[in-house]
Amino acid sequence: MKTAFAKGAAALLLSLLAGAAGAQTVAITGGTVAVGDGSEPIEGGTVVIRDGRIVAAGRGVAVPAGAQVVDATGKWVTPGIVAGFSRLGLAEVDAVDGANDVSARNSPFSAAIDVAPAINPKALPIAVNRAGGVTRAIVAPSTAKSIFAGQGAVIDLGADMNPITRARLFQFVEFGEDGTQAAGGSRAAAHVLFRNALREAADLGRRTGVGATAAPRAATANDQRSLPLEDQPDNTLTSAGRTRPSDVLLTRFDAAALVPVLQGRQLLLVHVERASDILQTLALKRDFPSLRLVLVGAAEGWTVAKDIAAAGVPVIASALDDLPGSFEELASTQSNIGRMRAAGVKVSIGMIGDNDTRQARQEPQYAGNLVAVGRLPGATGLTWGQALEAITSAPAEAVGMGGEIGSLRPGRRADVVVWDKDPLENGAAPQLVLIDGIQQPLSNHQTRLRDRYRTLPEGPLPKAYDH
Repeated sequence: MKTAFAKGAAALLLSLLAGAAGAQTVAITGGTVAVGDGSEPIEGGTVVIRDGRIVAAGRGVAVPAGAQVVDATGKWVTPGIVAGFSRLGLAEVDAVDGANDVSARNSPFSAAIDVAPAINPKALPIAVNRAGGVTRAIVAPSTAKSIFAGQGAVIDLGADMNPITRARLFQFVEFGEDGTQAAGGSRAAAHVLFRNALREAADLGRRTGVGATAAPRAATANDQRSLPLEDQPDNTLTSAGRTRPSDVLLTRFDAAALVPVLQGRQLLLVHVERASDILQTLALKRDFPSLRLVLVGAAEGWTVAKDIAAAGVPVIASALDDLPGSFEELASTQSNIGRMRAAGVKVSIGMIGDNDTRQARQEPQYAGNLVAVGRLPGATGLTWGQALEAITSAPAEAVGMGGEIGSLRPGRRADVVVWDKDPLENGAAPQLVLIDGIQQPLSNHQTRLRDRYRTLPEGPLPKAYDH
């Protein structure tokens, strides 16, 4: 027999299918509601959704007349998980080139690469992570032959063909060990390469006036004349004083893509782990004051947390970096995130280097671990509310989208998950997932395989040949 919640969820699905989803008003009642803003959960709360947006969330919230009611008594209601750093949608099989768009090893371009056209909303990891409560993801390319990886996006994990929430939101650059190799073998070379790249971007901006609009797009045969100067073929650059210098290292597309970074109109996400690399990255703002930095990784961030906090730079850290897996992570500790937050750093959880193409669904477990860590003598963790914030509103705030996603505050997109129990406990599973107020399917290739073979009847042939 169906539970009251299951009946309510099924009725909600039928309601959304029967009419325009945006016209629906939904009230999820009776559950333990966590807003995702760092506050602690509220028992017996209500979440009201209208036109794909949150109207209200908390205790004592009135249910509007005519609302579709879902009884979540005994369940937990939270914002959808925001994968703080991932490569979701860019790869199916890492080792197969045809199924992996994470990096462009043979491309002449770097900073100009935009991941948006490569996102595959039908990729298996999208459905698997959606079923794990992940509703949005910050997606970045990986570096290949340059310290610049390209421009990342925020996507939703909805079961449709329109995954892009915000394209070209940030530029991603490597300043640690990976960047060292791409720059020629030393961190000093990486910083010279970075400074030269911004010099070329500034020079291109002065010569052509690029930067007044969004980052450049690719040319087609029909729109060459409408392209900004830096996007046109070399034979169009004939006006006196408008040709580029002969010593440039970047393509015009790459230089133009860095102009918004230089001007502070596009975020710069920088992967650094070592404390000295973190300080050198923060020091860039002395020479380039308009840079809007976000640190990614920061395994040794706790050792320079006061400097990070003073700079006002957000951090998207890896929650399970607790062993020195490399020379740039010798000071790793699972107390890293807790100590940074205690020092005033705005910190959230990401997945860089941690199966970031497919396992963002592990973030609730990581957040729960940080709650447990805080109970160990000498360790520093997070409260429950802080831990949920680290996987919902904090990553959204880090990339400037806290007003749109990541919490159940009024006006935010209605990305809502109803869980069968405390979502930070092992074994918790979503029962209902809404993205922009639209109910999402929770089945995927893994669940279908499970259901297919769970009760497979015996036949005359071995099981391997039955299907």
